[in-house]
Amino acid sequence: MLLVGRYLRREIVAAVAFVLLGFLALFAFFDLINELEDVGRGGYRLQHAVAFVLLGLPSHVYELMPIAALIGSIYALSQLASHSEYTAMRAAGLGRRRALGVVARVGLALAVLTALVGEVLSPPAERLGQQLRLSAIGGSVTGQFRSGLWVKDTARDPAGEVNLMRFVNVGELLPDGTLRDVRIFEFDAQMRLSRLLEARGASWGRGNGWELREVEEIRFTNVPAAGLAPAVGTRRATAPTLHWQTELRPEILGVLLVEPDRMSGLNLYSYIRHLRENAQNTSQYEIAFWKKIVYPLAVIVMMALALPFAYLQVRAGGTGYKVFAGIMLGIAFHFMNGLFSHLGLLNTWPPLLSVSIPSVVAFMLALGMLAWVDRAR
Repeated sequence: MLLVGRYLRREIVAAVAFVLLGFLALFAFFDLINELEDVGRGGYRLQHAVAFVLLGLPSHVYELMPIAALIGSIYALSQLASHSEYTAMRAAGLGRRRALGVVARVGLALAVLTALVGEVLSPPAERLGQQLRLSAIGGSVTGQFRSGLWVKDTARDPAGEVNLMRFVNVGELLPDGTLRDVRIFEFDAQMRLSRLLEARGASWGRGNGWELREVEEIRFTNVPAAGLAPAVGTRRATAPTLHWQTELRPEILGVLLVEPDRMSGLNLYSYIRHLRENAQNTSQYEIAFWKKIVYPLAVIVMMALALPFAYLQVRAGGTGYKVFAGIMLGIAFHFMNGLFSHLGLLNTWPPLLSVSIPSVVAFMLALGMLAWVDRAR
């Protein structure tokens, strides 16, 4: 019985790996075709485009693993059924529960692999690819915004009360993480403008802050006037460098380099906390965070959905027909993932509910198909 389970696992893993490699080759080809349009811009050459496409493959592995697990499992199980090998396994004692256990263990291993790729490998590879592309082209992350990037930041006293609020305008965020044309508007607790800092550039320094370069500082003070509203006085100063203490770390600004769905869970959590502290909307990033947790589990659900195909008789359809059905189910699952994420964002549904619905529907479908196959036997 142990040998039967091992053989079944080997066949499923081999089929899933084959399907995944096929998908990766297809996606890499289309990504490269898409990048050829930018080859020749600035210093962007063919080797840069190839490197960018290769660095994007871990993200594709993460996105495609559930679909590859579904199609690969259907193919492996259908092949075993068409050659009567699965019938022999059932005669040797491989019941439906044991088969489900074997499939679940393989699915769990692939789910862990998917989670590791999505958390450890994909985000830095995606960020490095974007940095490489922007550096070669000679562009910046914020070049698409006419007024640059605007970020809100707050400073709190030891009691946790907000005593300073900043609105930061970054003209350009370069691929290496340095900033250009930085303006910092500081407001006091009464929302009165108290200081304006303008810097030619900034880079993350040691400790918790940025090192501003070529800084001009303007302080605004209220000057009492008899019988009149207080007048506003200004004091100007310049400095070659200035240390700016803030919670706006490069990882927070770096969210512009990577789409929320391709960020790591830790960076998403950090950015969500930053947005909450500054009373900003977190819905999009909360959905991406919970999807990071739920999406790898979809691999197990997809493999459970593939198991009923092993019990269908050959006359019910050949292997090609079953694989086609698996492709359609995979496309439907991928479509539902995007659909319910957007519906949850538009209707302010709980993020966990929004990202769980597709997997729950697929799991219920798998149970229904198993029950139908069991009754048809």
